[in-house]
Amino acid sequence: MSGELTQSVIKRIIRQVGLECATQGQSLSETLVAFMVKAVVLDPRNDFNMDRILTENDMQDLIQLCVTRLLDTTNPSLSTIKMQVYFDMNYTNRDELLSEQERVLEGKLAPVVRAITESGPHAQEEMANVYQNIVTYALVRSGMGSPTDTEAVREVTAALQSVFPQTEMITFISLSKKDKEQQLKDLAMLVTGIRLYNKQCQKGGSGIDDLPDILHEAIPSATRTLDERLNSCQLLAHRYTALLESMQEDPHRYSQLSAFKLKEALFNVRQYEAFLCILQSNAITSAQEVESLDVQFEAAMMVLKNTMQDKATIESKEVFPLFIELSKLWTSYQNEMLLLSFLTNIADNLQQFLEIQSQLFPEEMLTSLLEGVTVKSDEERIKETMGTRVNVSDFENQEWLFPETTDNFDQLLIQYHGFCAHSIGVKGITLPGNPAIGILNHKAKYYVFSSKEAAYIFAQDPDKFIQLNVEKAKKYAELIQLLELRHQFEYLVPHAQARNAKKGSMKPPPKRDSGTQTDTHILPPTIVRSYEWNEWELRRKAIKLANLRRKLTHAMQTDLSHMRRENFTQVYLPKDFGTQTKRDNSSNVPKPQIFLKGLRGGSSPTTHMVTVDLTRPLDET
Repeated sequence: MSGELTQSVIKRIIRQVGLECATQGQSLSETLVAFMVKAVVLDPRNDFNMDRILTENDMQDLIQLCVTRLLDTTNPSLSTIKMQVYFDMNYTNRDELLSEQERVLEGKLAPVVRAITESGPHAQEEMANVYQNIVTYALVRSGMGSPTDTEAVREVTAALQSVFPQTEMITFISLSKKDKEQQLKDLAMLVTGIRLYNKQCQKGGSGIDDLPDILHEAIPSATRTLDERLNSCQLLAHRYTALLESMQEDPHRYSQLSAFKLKEALFNVRQYEAFLCILQSNAITSAQEVESLDVQFEAAMMVLKNTMQDKATIESKEVFPLFIELSKLWTSYQNEMLLLSFLTNIADNLQQFLEIQSQLFPEEMLTSLLEGVTVKSDEERIKETMGTRVNVSDFENQEWLFPETTDNFDQLLIQYHGFCAHSIGVKGITLPGNPAIGILNHKAKYYVFSSKEAAYIFAQDPDKFIQLNVEKAKKYAELIQLLELRHQFEYLVPHAQARNAKKGSMKPPPKRDSGTQTDTHILPPTIVRSYEWNEWELRRKAIKLANLRRKLTHAMQTDLSHMRRENFTQVYLPKDFGTQTKRDNSSNVPKPQIFLKGLRGGSSPTTHMVTVDLTRPLDET
């Protein structure tokens, strides 16, 4: 339907569904609505043909179905999809979270940095204002106190003056903007290190929390909370699984119970379990980081104390790197506090998507339904099948992997989030797979199974059962993310991509031109050029060689050539040369200016001519 159902139609349907839900008092995100629209279209029970154009009536039916599902508060599937959307839009890994926090801090400090780096003060009062901005920058960047805390400001000012007195402001102003920004960061770290050292020496520390002690209490507490919630949801998953297995064995006993709702509830707790495992792994990583930081921080503080001990003066090149190291370690403590707060907040918000469990299946109801039913945990199920494994000789065209014969066995990327590849499509339940039975390598993808029998059945026709799993995911849209089937539904926009699209950062997949070239003949040629296959050609060569045996070479010498040798003589050709016998010269003569007076005569009969010479000499011209 990707050709017929254009993007404009999809946006129209999503917008209409969102408006309908808003009129019913439910304000839903566009990502959630978009996913629900695609999920309803995929569900074969809704009879939307993917190969024909949707009519106006079809679109109205689609909108109504989406609105009904989005407003159904008793639907575990909707809670699971909301949980998946929430987690994808809010969770991020350590590096991305810390990068985002650094970006936020830089944005917060940007006005102060501009005020410091772009100003060119000359008056003493202006210098003092810029210096005070540097104090504010160092305090805010360190995260140890507030600019409104007078005692903290006083400590920062004293520490800054010890490494950067106001007399150096003239030098600072002459620096380039880039150098100013770098020096600001260095000064902030130096001030932070000095304040931490003073706090350790009990000479200050206003507004500085004892982060190591706080983390030592908060991390175990958060880990215990996650463990309790994880154990609780796992127990619920085990009970739902046992109940579904019992229903398949004796359907009449549970005639009043909806297997469809129970499967949706199972997928809900399994998704919740998967997210909690991610958070728990991050909490364990944080605990390990804090242990490492404790050792490094104590060692750095000890080195600094030994360097500073009983010394009135000390060179900056010895102590400044130690202060900077202290500052970096403290920043790592702050990062772990941020990460722990982030994980705790995510875990608390995930609980709201599990509330529907107690509404649909109260504790009393489950207890009564499970009478006489054996509830097995995932560990017990795996332990029961530890002694069995697939016999490789039973399969000619299938590749099976085992721990003792496969390198990096524990690092193989198992399909379906590690659940049994057979039970999902056939039974509609998520059973834990046991890799010890054998991992099937089918088309470069790895599958595990809950029992030897399930492995044998799946291996007879893997493509059939893979398609069954895809069809099951169409009926239960939440399985697309739980079982990591997004590659099977590429036309279904993933939540993470939808989130990036909302931020305007969706990018096309990176592409590049590449080429390869192979030598025509990698090995040197072994062609024998003298080889002949033609018999007559061989005969001709043989006759020629036979005739050569009868040939003689004669030579003679005459008297003129006797005892003569060739002679060679070499002369030097005359070389070109020239002479110059003439040179240009010039001279200047005065320009004569002679005037004659009286040539016309006058009243007197005698003509009197007077000669007037006005010629000027050369040195005057």
